Amino acid sequence: MAGNSLRVGLVWGGSPTFPHERWRSIPLELLAPLTCLEGATFYSLQMGPQARRVEQLGSRVHIIDLQNEQEDLADTAAIVANLGLVISVDTSMAHLAGALGIPAWVLLHKSPDWRWLLDRTDSPWYPTARLFRQSTLGIWQDVVGRVEQELRDLIAGSAAEPRSRAP
Repeated sequence: MAGNSLRVGLVWGGSPTFPHERWRSIPLELLAPLTCLEGATFYSLQMGPQARRVEQLGSRVHIIDLQNEQEDLADTAAIVANLGLVISVDTSMAHLAGALGIPAWVLLHKSPDWRWLLDRTDSPWYPTARLFRQSTLGIWQDVVGRVEQELRDLIAGSAAEPRSRAP
């Protein structure tokens, strides 16, 4: 994880056995344009069957797959601790980043888990979390558009500031 770019972890899906998985997951194809932004290096923290999407999309997604580097939660926590940002749907990864104090952008479907409360863009449980909510169930384009703009702004701001330490 060398270099001066913003290191961003990405998770687009959870467990396929979760009852509301079809609502909380985002097709990697929708997130792929984010991975092409100059000034950021993306790392896939995705586990399970959905991790194969990186290989299936090939050159359409610019992401370093870390699935084989995560044998247990300690490995995952060590990786997350070296990131400047985690972008995740509502999975354990969002909670891990929040618990570690790593900036986390949590992408929530229209009717998320109660822990995220209602009508908020922040979380009382995780001060470093920002919540990006769907306005219409099943429609992720508006969420991804807002995340892209915020990420562009973050990258531009990071480039303008001298770094005392890597993110």
